[in-house]
Amino acid sequence: MPERSEDWISQARRDLENAEYEMIGGFYEWSCFMSQQAAEKAVRAVFQKLGGEAFGHSVAGLLEKLPEEMRPSEVLIDKAKELDKAYIPTRYPSAHPEGPPFRAYTKKEARRLLEYAREILEYCESLLSRA
Repeated sequence: MPERSEDWISQARRDLENAEYEMIGGFYEWSCFMSQQAAEKAVRAVFQKLGGEAFGHSVAGLLEKLPEEMRPSEVLIDKAKELDKAYIPTRYPSAHPEGPPFRAYTKKEARRLLEYAREILEYCESLLSRA
């Protein structure tokens, strides 16, 4: 399998740009989802660089599966856990007790998750520069 970490990290950057665009447009649920996607793809880029396989969609789970010397702090893993909560309910009306996802997410939440994704992306970029 060819090593494609640059493709993964490039798409992660693009997804992060899209998350910001969606937030500015008031599509807070999509901003939250795209933030999760950006973070997930950034971690997958690291696995690609290492020649490993990344299974699942949990950003926190993927970060915890990195080699011990590459694992981030618990603070960053906790931020990843919050991003993970945006993976499904941002997209499916049945994930909430009532109403569609666009009524459940706020600008404040979208901004916070965007920042968390940015931190994870920067962390992964630093790992890629050393690998």
